[in-house]
Amino acid sequence: MTATLTDVARLAGVSLATASRAFSDPGRLAAETRQRVISAAEALGYAASAPTGSRTFGVIVPDVSNAVFAVLLKALQERAWPGHHRMVLADTAESVDREREHLSSLAASVDGLILCSPRLPAGEIRELVGQTPLIVINGEAEGATSVLMDADAGLRQAVEHLFALGHRRFAYVPGPASSWANRQRLDAVTRRCEEWGVELVTVGNQNATVDGGLAAAASVVASGATAVIAYNDLVAVGLLAGARTLGYHCPEDLSVVGIDDLDIAAAAEPGLTSVRVAIEGSGTLALDLLLKELSGKATPSESVHLGSQLIVRGSSFSARGAGRDLQGTRA
Repeated sequence: MTATLTDVARLAGVSLATASRAFSDPGRLAAETRQRVISAAEALGYAASAPTGSRTFGVIVPDVSNAVFAVLLKALQERAWPGHHRMVLADTAESVDREREHLSSLAASVDGLILCSPRLPAGEIRELVGQTPLIVINGEAEGATSVLMDADAGLRQAVEHLFALGHRRFAYVPGPASSWANRQRLDAVTRRCEEWGVELVTVGNQNATVDGGLAAAASVVASGATAVIAYNDLVAVGLLAGARTLGYHCPEDLSVVGIDDLDIAAAAEPGLTSVRVAIEGSGTLALDLLLKELSGKATPSESVHLGSQLIVRGSSFSARGAGRDLQGTRA
């Protein structure tokens, strides 16, 4: 039976990540440790086949079926391919317990980690991964660089856009309560509505899915809002369908704005007005930063914020009775 790198690590008494570094980046290991790995490899007849300098990195996401993470993973894969870096994927299914287990197990078997939209507290994340290099996307962890898809600028544009269309009572449909993105987006919408003197109603937290939007539709309609901003595009599409079943038409009765600007936004009927965030860019930057850290170079000590912009489509329209030419004035 052909020996594996795991067999080499076990015989040498080191972690899988350390065994990998003995072949991919030997300069980072103590001479005694490196020689122990090489001796174990020779004893087992193991021959490293990975290209020099290639890395193995783990990626942990809360829901691989969510289109946002599909786009993100594609960007990571495309960035990893030229350097022959290997990606190990773990899906937590929105479970804090699974996230904890994946962090602990992967930290011992990969060169570095990219943690997407964590649900665990920042302090616990660092405790679990120890000294393993870590980049966090849309979240924070002590001592780790964070890459944030910041929707603030796009949400400012969204509020101004809806205000100019005559809307004065908005609803916001939040996503998972433990999500950094949800907290950031709710805070941004709240601040901008206060700035423009708009009344804001926040309905209960929902899953970040089409079903979450369907579940929120009745509450949104009952709120009396003429415009709604949803946590993401999937929730927004669910709202469009849910409102129709209740006899409301978009955009004549209810203007709907999503966040992320996935392909589904352009394909929705009507086309979904959405805040475009830097999904691909966050994946590319996160891997670049991780590889930089693995090579011993300094990475930003503060969070890196990637911007956003509003993409207007057919789901936003003048509020009933406001008139097409209403300009409105800031309160």
